[in-house]
Amino acid sequence: MSSFTATQNFSRRDVLKLFGATGGGLALGASGLGWSPMVMAQNADSRLNLFIAIGEDNKVYLTCHRSEMGQGIRTGIPQVLADELGADWDNVVVVQGLADKRYGSQNTDGSRSIRKGFDKMREMGALARTMLEQAAADRWQVELSEVSTSNNRVSHAKSGKSATFGELAMAASKVKLPDVKTLSLKPVSEYTHIGASHTIVDMQDMLTGKAQYGYDVQVDGMLCASITRPPVFGSEVAKLDDAAARKVAGVVDVIQLSPTKGAPMFHPLGGVAVIASNSWSALEGRKALKIAWSASSNDDHDSQVYLNTLKDRVTQPGKLMRQQGKEVTDWPAESTVSALYTVPYLAHAPMEAPSATASVTASGCEVWASTQTPQSVQQNVAGALGLKEEQVKVNVTLLGGGFGRKSKPDYCVEAALLSKKAGSPVKVCWSREDEIQNGYLHAISAQHYQAKLGSDKMPEAILQRSGFPSIGSTFSEGADYPAGWELDLGFVDVPLAVKSLRCEAVKAEAHTRIGWMRSVCNIQHAFGIGSFVDELAVKANKPCTVMWKALLGEVRQETFANQAFKYGNYGEDLARHPVDIARYRGVIDAVEQAMDKAGVAGKNQGWGFAVHRSFTAFVATALLVQVSEDKQLKVLKAISAIDAGTVVNPDRVKSQTEGAVMFGLSLAMMGEIDFKDGHVVQSNFHDYPMLRMPQCPEIETIVIESEAPPAGVGEPGVPPVAPSLTNAIFAASGMRIRDLPVSKLLTV
Repeated sequence: MSSFTATQNFSRRDVLKLFGATGGGLALGASGLGWSPMVMAQNADSRLNLFIAIGEDNKVYLTCHRSEMGQGIRTGIPQVLADELGADWDNVVVVQGLADKRYGSQNTDGSRSIRKGFDKMREMGALARTMLEQAAADRWQVELSEVSTSNNRVSHAKSGKSATFGELAMAASKVKLPDVKTLSLKPVSEYTHIGASHTIVDMQDMLTGKAQYGYDVQVDGMLCASITRPPVFGSEVAKLDDAAARKVAGVVDVIQLSPTKGAPMFHPLGGVAVIASNSWSALEGRKALKIAWSASSNDDHDSQVYLNTLKDRVTQPGKLMRQQGKEVTDWPAESTVSALYTVPYLAHAPMEAPSATASVTASGCEVWASTQTPQSVQQNVAGALGLKEEQVKVNVTLLGGGFGRKSKPDYCVEAALLSKKAGSPVKVCWSREDEIQNGYLHAISAQHYQAKLGSDKMPEAILQRSGFPSIGSTFSEGADYPAGWELDLGFVDVPLAVKSLRCEAVKAEAHTRIGWMRSVCNIQHAFGIGSFVDELAVKANKPCTVMWKALLGEVRQETFANQAFKYGNYGEDLARHPVDIARYRGVIDAVEQAMDKAGVAGKNQGWGFAVHRSFTAFVATALLVQVSEDKQLKVLKAISAIDAGTVVNPDRVKSQTEGAVMFGLSLAMMGEIDFKDGHVVQSNFHDYPMLRMPQCPEIETIVIESEAPPAGVGEPGVPPVAPSLTNAIFAASGMRIRDLPVSKLLTV
């Protein structure tokens, strides 16, 4: 099988292996890059750039160090590298990077691969281009400033001389590394690949079935494992009878996995694994297990009862998180509007459930996994096996969806532990039921909003509270308040221009593993504020778009100064990625114009609208729905406008925004995980459904042209979908839905 080894320990010998019989090439040094951890390393490899190699065959090998899960990052990162390099796209070969801390962060989450990597990749490309140009200038004895690069060639216009990258590769490899500070980056007007809708490089393999995902991995001598995990979070195996399981043909062994005490982190949940020569035998053996489970403190967890507790808490004073202006304590009933919104537990449910294969030997461990975080796999597997991180090799396959679930490498640790005990390579494949019942869930939540209206029906003061079990509980026992960085996600950072704005958080204990899911806490917060603004608009007899513009106020860049909190801004400097009211207005205006063009709603139809900033991008969404007399919901049309700054691949921005609409509709219309007696009630797509084709509306996406720094793209399209939907339902039927999912009240 392919193990994607091209970039590991990149050295001259490895370059030769990579290029086969074509000879040597250029593997660029990176010690001049101030951001690279390679600067701190002292070994020979520290001088090597792991991102770019050029063969004498004139092929340009560009490494993608992030994970591909359909978003197109294996195309986007090479586009940035190729642009500054001056590469011919037809001669680009994309190489998947292994887990290696010398790349910097490889976490493919938080919508940050391009946002964080854009400038760094441009530096890499410019570094390589400069070395090629210097090699040409030296060969032709001309000034460096007189040569230029394009389409895999370096040219000297005055003499008419030119040479291919391949012809210059060896000479360029001997050029002294230029100082990054001296590099000249291309102006926007000269971009050739950035801004081009290149077809994703994996498309053909995906269409023909050649693409390799985690489930497809085959290793010589591999055994298969199926694991029964605790049905209630915190319970353990009290008694095991595995006699019948061991009699199933093909079953090799039954191995008990112990849970790790303390916070769940990325540790396996424990349970019993049936190891077999094939997956069918492993599944049949699992069915034959007889297990008695111990009691757990979560045995009584009932999600509806717990949600009622959260609803009570958010109507009471909580912990202050932001205060803009003076606190208002007088809330007259006749001029106060209040509402409470809830979102249930949600599951990631990627089409490909988690899967990993591990092979533990005397010298270390090799893992093949559909993971969003290969470095985290490396760290956690090494920790579980008592190895050094460098003894764990992690191969990244394509991902059949991730949505944040595959940022948690517990399934990779399971495979590694079982391989060590079995003495053979072991493949662990979670079933759909495993994923829904034992995965990390998006938090259940309640949000309370209230506004004091002036004589003009416009809000003068707003109080908002949020309560949900924190993702911090996954990493620290006793973390029973939302973390500040979670409240930064669409709660405290909405720049409402009212005289008084107070944001509070309330206590919420965790009863299961809580994890980040696509757009994270923006899901519940966008639903809360997006619904409440519409309720205010109805009260004031204004269009929702007009109310949003009024509440956002004058064009400015909000700094949240002197408001009792420090805004995280997704790890970005506010000066580079400002909370810009003009960009809010830009997406609102774009959707307004598209709505006007689409026409007015018909009988039993209504438009809904919401706008939200997340991951430093701005997205406005409008939905047109129809609600029949017998409460049948039909979503007819979706319009989204996204301002994500500089766009690398417009087609991928469009496709991710379309996917965000479908993901958001799936959650808002049907997404709900319930707990009864500590057990997850749902088990598969029949009772935790995804959006089907007949439910999918016509989708129009508007990508706002901008030269601002790149923002996130994968997640920002999700948050405004739910409030747009419920606001549209209100407009069509008069039914205000404050508790998701919509399927509680309507047929979807």
